[in-house]
Amino acid sequence: MKILKQIAQCLETGDDAAVPPLVSQALAEGLVPKTILDEGLIAGMNTVGERFRIHEIFLPDVLMAARAMYAGMDILKPLLIRSGISSRGRVVIGSVQGDLHDIGKNLVGIMLKGAGFEVIDLGNDVGAEKFVAAAKDHGALAIGMSALLTTTMPVMKEVVDRLKAEKLSDRIKTIIGGAPVSKGYADEIGADAYGYDCAQAVAGVKKLAEAVG
Repeated sequence: MKILKQIAQCLETGDDAAVPPLVSQALAEGLVPKTILDEGLIAGMNTVGERFRIHEIFLPDVLMAARAMYAGMDILKPLLIRSGISSRGRVVIGSVQGDLHDIGKNLVGIMLKGAGFEVIDLGNDVGAEKFVAAAKDHGALAIGMSALLTTTMPVMKEVVDRLKAEKLSDRIKTIIGGAPVSKGYADEIGADAYGYDCAQAVAGVKKLAEAVG
């Protein structure tokens, strides 16, 4: 529908002032919140993610689009909760212990929210025990870990090993990323997925969500 395309286009251009009235208009026209979410907000954010992946747009553009998405979500969220619409699942994310860098991690969080996931962001300097405890407490389907320093990467292995030791690796998956991290390292430590950028990280989480089912 035309209104949904307008919502998506305004989100893509980061027009956070235009998105809420359009969302309200769509509701007034009888569209259900889930349709507006999927075919308006998420569709727009998917386009933003793809354009970011191929370097057509850059980080400031993504942040503007995210602000527009949140403006629309402020209207939809109470309605989605009331109608019992669940998210695509919960994901715990954080920068590993000893690592205070969080720009990449924050961007992944924005993109995951844009893809319909509920994100529990633990911030930076997060230890293995905290990652696993949060995933258990929130019923998360995956733990996403970021590192920018090679010296902090072993914490990722600690999380993977802890999940295996607690027999949780079947229902809580792991995805890792960050400048020094590689697919080879992910395979070496037994992580379930690797994201070299935010778009691939979101694609990886979507696959993990399907696997957990």
